Amino acid sequence: MSGHSKWSTIKHKKGKADTQRGKMFTKLARYITVAAREGGPDPEYNTNLKTAIEKAKAENMPNDNIERAIKKGSGDLDGANFEEIIYEGYGPAGVAVFVECLSDNRNRTASDVRHAFDKYGGNLGSTGCVSWMFERKGLLIIDKTEEIDEEELMLQAIEAGAEDFSGEDEYFEIITSPESFVQVKDTLREAGYSFSTSDITFIPQNETKLEEEKDKNNMIKLIDALEDNDDVQEVYHNWELPEDLDI
Repeated sequence: MSGHSKWSTIKHKKGKADTQRGKMFTKLARYITVAAREGGPDPEYNTNLKTAIEKAKAENMPNDNIERAIKKGSGDLDGANFEEIIYEGYGPAGVAVFVECLSDNRNRTASDVRHAFDKYGGNLGSTGCVSWMFERKGLLIIDKTEEIDEEELMLQAIEAGAEDFSGEDEYFEIITSPESFVQVKDTLREAGYSFSTSDITFIPQNETKLEEEKDKNNMIKLIDALEDNDDVQEVYHNWELPEDLDI
């Protein structure tokens, strides 16, 4: 089976652009708060909240912070009212960029996002201009170890409902539909596997190469500028990252 290895390599190598733990915790707390507000405070009955909590714990976010974020979402504590906002546009040389935000100030977020696009050779587009280029999928990354048998893992993943499986140099990538994500994840976890990445995300259907060094540098700066913004949760793009470029 062939996976979206180029795309997942970008995400796997880079992860969050944030280097400050506090900034990462701020984003995770917003994610948890919104998930609790929209689906209730019990992760057993709220898949999005369960996923948000797992992501927070994977980043060693303190339990007190997690509980406080849940209480803000359920109304037990006062907190800002965050809304989900999507921005779409083009980076240097027409690279598609899809930005997910959680913001309590739409005007501030729009201004900051537009500034980043303008500064680094891109332009903010209208709703729907690039979203059609991405597919919503579940993504599971398992780091390779000597104990893991690739064929056995692939068969277990497929039997659990995975759509796609690929083995890369340092990790295994499993793609699922959004609907089967939890089932595949829970099945593999019960089988003893652990994940370095587990999320429902957006995968580009095609990729764009950048030939000019200036465009490559500007694309890196655009991604970093967006991900450094507290209001920005995720940045997706269809840039085909060169193998020798580690960002």
